[in-house]
Amino acid sequence: MTFVNDPIADLLTRMRNAQSARRTQTRVPWSSMKEQICALLVREQWISEVQKEGEGIYQELVIRFHPEKKLELKRVSKPGCRQYVSAANVKPVRQGFGIAVLTTSKGVMTDREARKQKVGGEVLCTIF
Repeated sequence: MTFVNDPIADLLTRMRNAQSARRTQTRVPWSSMKEQICALLVREQWISEVQKEGEGIYQELVIRFHPEKKLELKRVSKPGCRQYVSAANVKPVRQGFGIAVLTTSKGVMTDREARKQKVGGEVLCTIF
């Protein structure tokens, strides 16, 4: 088992690499934050499905992609330089065609949901 300094960046990189290799799915080590981000992406229909497999410390997330969609994933907030936005400064990504994933006091949500609920937080990544 390897130690990763930035598990969210690792998740995004594995997803990018799998799509570049024309794979329909990828496996990533499980964490609750990764599971919440993937569940949000399924809800917003950016990926087709996510499943948790394994037991104990060997749990993995199996992420399945839509074959016709090519995601552009970008990490915004990094461990060395966190990016926070207030509720008033949550802006749409690509004029509303993309989403920003935020972690707020009310959980992980998209930029649209954060504007609707008037909450700010840390911008984890953008997807378009």
